Amino acid sequence: MSEAAAMHASALWREIRAAGMTTLAVMGMTKNTGKTVCLNHLLTQAHAQGVSVGITSIGRDGEDRDQVFFIPKPPVLVWPGSLVATARDTLLRAKVRWKQIGATGIDSPMGEILIVRALDHGEMEIAGASRSSDQHKVIAILKGCGCALVLLDGALGRSHHASPAIADGVVLATGAAIGGGIADVIRKTRDRLAILGIAAVDEALGERCSHVFAHGGIGAWNRAGETVFDARIPTLNAAPTLLGLDDPVTIAVSGAVGRALWHALKTLAARHPGLTVVVADGTKLFVDANDVAGFSAMGGRLAAFRGIRIAGITLNPFSPLGGSFDAGDFLDAARRAFPAHVVADVMREEHTMQEGFLQ
Repeated sequence: MSEAAAMHASALWREIRAAGMTTLAVMGMTKNTGKTVCLNHLLTQAHAQGVSVGITSIGRDGEDRDQVFFIPKPPVLVWPGSLVATARDTLLRAKVRWKQIGATGIDSPMGEILIVRALDHGEMEIAGASRSSDQHKVIAILKGCGCALVLLDGALGRSHHASPAIADGVVLATGAAIGGGIADVIRKTRDRLAILGIAAVDEALGERCSHVFAHGGIGAWNRAGETVFDARIPTLNAAPTLLGLDDPVTIAVSGAVGRALWHALKTLAARHPGLTVVVADGTKLFVDANDVAGFSAMGGRLAAFRGIRIAGITLNPFSPLGGSFDAGDFLDAARRAFPAHVVADVMREEHTMQEGFLQ
């Protein structure tokens, strides 16, 4: 990066590049929290810094209106040279010229996922692969085509793209659309970060339970380090099995942890003080921050086989449903609340940088 280019790089972009991330997920707290604006900011930064970038989506994005609330939303804006992995049918509505450079063999409700190169700057609708295994394939193809950074755009209620098994890091978009005042939004964002940011296991524990996360299922060990359970069973109905275990001190759960399984784990923690539960990562936990805090208060320990790296937090002070915030107040409050993270209002930052460039 040249000195001139570095001067106009945003703090968020500098953080991502300094960390050496090659796959980055953009995740919204809810609809209309500025996820697409953040994505466009990163695409613009990549173009300005000469970084070859690829983009795909979990589900559908870039459409004119939010498909849940039917509110006009910003389009995804690609730049000349950007590589896009998207379903065939979306290309019929692209407002840029494009050239197909590859195919994936992955089918979707909107046609096969194709790899295209954007030839202009403009709007595209993007609908990518839904399954994690297919996402891995798409990412590998994009990197094989020369992408130094692949951006993954998430969808409402789906966070598996943010898993460290897929992405090196996550940008979390939060904003006024969550509802309530600034303090409420910050509290809810902090709660989400508490789930996503569960600390990773140490090396010894990681080695002990690595086969569980490689092959699936559940494993359990006693205080002597002996295996008391190891089977490739689905986690959805695993609660009765776990409750029947004798003196477990460590339990590794490869799949999703829903309410029934969580209740069983809490019961075991009450029976066996010091119980350690290892989950794949924070995206597999379908509980809230109070549950996690309560588990810790009981003496239980929760750890992730792979920790999630938060690359930054972006803010959207505007809500199309009413209750918008003062942008400066929101930014100041969020930076005070999350001093360990890069916190940015990318639209405000871009406007400031443009003014500085013109002066």
